[in-house]
Amino acid sequence: MVDVVQLPPPPPSYFHDNAMWLDEQIWGHRLWDSQSPWLIFLEFLTVAEAAHADARLLSRAPEFPLIFRPSKRLHLRNILYNNEALSDVARRHTDDATAWTNWLAWMQDNAQGVPDRDFSYLRHRFRSFAEFASLVGMLRSTTIESGSNKRWSSRFVFPFGRYAIYEDLNVAGGSASREYIYFGRPGELLYQMLARSRHVDELRPRLAAALDRDDPCNRLLRLLQPDRPDDRQVRGNSYLPYARHPAFDALAQDWLSVFEAGLPRFDAYPHLAALSTLHLALYQLVVAAAVCAEPRPTLVCEVVSPRKSLVRELSVMSYLQNTQLPQRAVERYVANIGASADWKAAASDPAGFAACREQLRARVSWPRDDDDYEGPADPEALLAALRRAAVARHRQHVANVHRSYGGGCGLVSRRGTNRLRYAPTDGLLKALILANVPSRMEYGEFLAVLFDRYGLVFGEREARQALSAEDFDKRAFQANSERLEGRLRTLGMLRRLSDACAYVENPYQRGAA
Repeated sequence: MVDVVQLPPPPPSYFHDNAMWLDEQIWGHRLWDSQSPWLIFLEFLTVAEAAHADARLLSRAPEFPLIFRPSKRLHLRNILYNNEALSDVARRHTDDATAWTNWLAWMQDNAQGVPDRDFSYLRHRFRSFAEFASLVGMLRSTTIESGSNKRWSSRFVFPFGRYAIYEDLNVAGGSASREYIYFGRPGELLYQMLARSRHVDELRPRLAAALDRDDPCNRLLRLLQPDRPDDRQVRGNSYLPYARHPAFDALAQDWLSVFEAGLPRFDAYPHLAALSTLHLALYQLVVAAAVCAEPRPTLVCEVVSPRKSLVRELSVMSYLQNTQLPQRAVERYVANIGASADWKAAASDPAGFAACREQLRARVSWPRDDDDYEGPADPEALLAALRRAAVARHRQHVANVHRSYGGGCGLVSRRGTNRLRYAPTDGLLKALILANVPSRMEYGEFLAVLFDRYGLVFGEREARQALSAEDFDKRAFQANSERLEGRLRTLGMLRRLSDACAYVENPYQRGAA
């Protein structure tokens, strides 16, 4: 296993706009709970496409800060999502010339965020207006999370290729600005994790090929955009605190497995999105455990049964313990400041309060002003106030990441009960098989791989390692394992050859070995 290599903290000038810089020093800038797996994946693609356009895709250097120039593609986005008149014009005007004239006039009045509202280039690229309208409707049908109520500038077509990849924007008053609501920077962290993995040289050509692939839908999206360079502006400044980490290697290994399966993008990308979000959730837990000087967390997974079971109770407990772990890491981080030699030296001086306050300002950018701390001039009171402020800030977003990402990737669920616990969906199980089973694998070995790589506990052997003697129940986990086996068989991903021999099968690699 590769040792963790931590980077030095950024200079204070980097985070001067933040009210506090503490969660970010533990996990990076930033883990953001309000982002689905697909949006994390799409944000990652905006970074990757921009880096590829600049001929530095997955650069091995631990870039800090990460700088990239993503595409906006506002002509395309106006056509797809800010274009209420299209279907009405196509329905009312059967005459091609009239239809084009009316629609182009409407776009001249209503298009937003583009330097000019001239869409006349489209007229010469399609045989008829009806064909154009039909193709736009087809592309709209591939919109990611189409049921969500997002503004038009935050809607995304399926990423067929580079011409379908663009950043999240807020368009107002004729100008477009970068937004951090739907693209909150987890995708930038994901990009840096892959770039710093030991598999980066193997991964780079495969990702480049995915971005360069010129399938019919990508060519059609190219036709919808004008023949001039996109208005790319510098973005970035995200921060990942580690130059090397085993979590990065595990993530990249799963990506390679998905790429090696040779799936079409419609099939591969959902698996990549789910696995990436799972790894981000696990990264948060593993780093938190390291800060707390605790073993790697384990996740007791229930295969949903019709009745309440001991495994369900243990899964609920496992989920609650892991959900609380990041906050305990924040508290331990503050405690470590108080235990440092510099803090003790300053605190022991009768006039050391000012020095202690300056230490906190330099290290965590708090207190920023007198309103942040109004307590006594006492180092211990100051540290206690920091702990309260850090926990309050943590609970706003970062504390919710485990629940949000776990639910998004299909790991955390309330199915069959009103309490959250680990109960993987069929989609996540398929992704895990795709990432870990080259062709076929003995069932017991598969359960061991899930435990060794992700900390997932399904069967009795893994439960015996993860749980105390008081919590372990052999029969309960044998039954849980049998339910998982039955479920995988129903999915067509497991075959039992005899009473003592069951194999998990990767349906995409069947017959490959």
